[in-house]
Amino acid sequence: MSEPGEEALDWQGEAIDCSACDHRDLLQEGKCQLRRACVHDRYASRIHRFFSWNTELAREYLTHPYFEVRAIAAKFVDIFHLPPLLNDPDETVRFSAVVRLPQRFLLKMRDDPDREVRIRVAYRLEDRELVEMRSDPDYYVRLVVARRLPPAMLHLVQHDPDREVRLEVARRIPEERLPEMIADEDAEVRLEIARRLPDDRLGKLAGDEDWRVRFEVASRIAPEQLGKFIDDADEMVREMARSRK
Repeated sequence: MSEPGEEALDWQGEAIDCSACDHRDLLQEGKCQLRRACVHDRYASRIHRFFSWNTELAREYLTHPYFEVRAIAAKFVDIFHLPPLLNDPDETVRFSAVVRLPQRFLLKMRDDPDREVRIRVAYRLEDRELVEMRSDPDYYVRLVVARRLPPAMLHLVQHDPDREVRLEVARRIPEERLPEMIADEDAEVRLEIARRLPDDRLGKLAGDEDWRVRFEVASRIAPEQLGKFIDDADEMVREMARSRK
């Protein structure tokens, strides 16, 4: 059954004529259908359905002028036909290729001009190849790097300019390296550090300017070190200290 309510138009806005189509024989076989499964339609869902019904034809459309056709065809061809698509002018097509190709093909894509492509590359690369993306201009690419790097390598990104990246590092970096981040300029990062530091190393954050950090310290620091918190500027910190004192 065709999808109702939408005209059958191609990617240039022209009406689709099945009688002039190279695949009109498929219509009789039930392998294509106007407004439902058509490679010439402008809607991606209909193009996708056409290739899912006729996978063997996908290879013929890797150079089609409409980027959606090329991008969707890339999902159905064997991977041996994908490398040329890494140089496609459209980022959607390059993304489709990056999703499926082995890692060795992805190295040159670390500098792709499109952030979505680089994000996908960052999700797929491992360790040594991934760390090369730690200076990417897009913060989210660097965040993916921080989420996926082995903890032992996170010190390489602990000074990232973006707080979200440093916060991810603070959550995952080995405990012995936490003191290296206690002077971070962002209070959320310091709070995460305070939450993970062993009780006996909290003293270095006792004078933190953010009350949440001091509260965390006051809730866990040794009782004999609570004196400085009894008269803290923040009421909640004072109450915590006095309740433990």
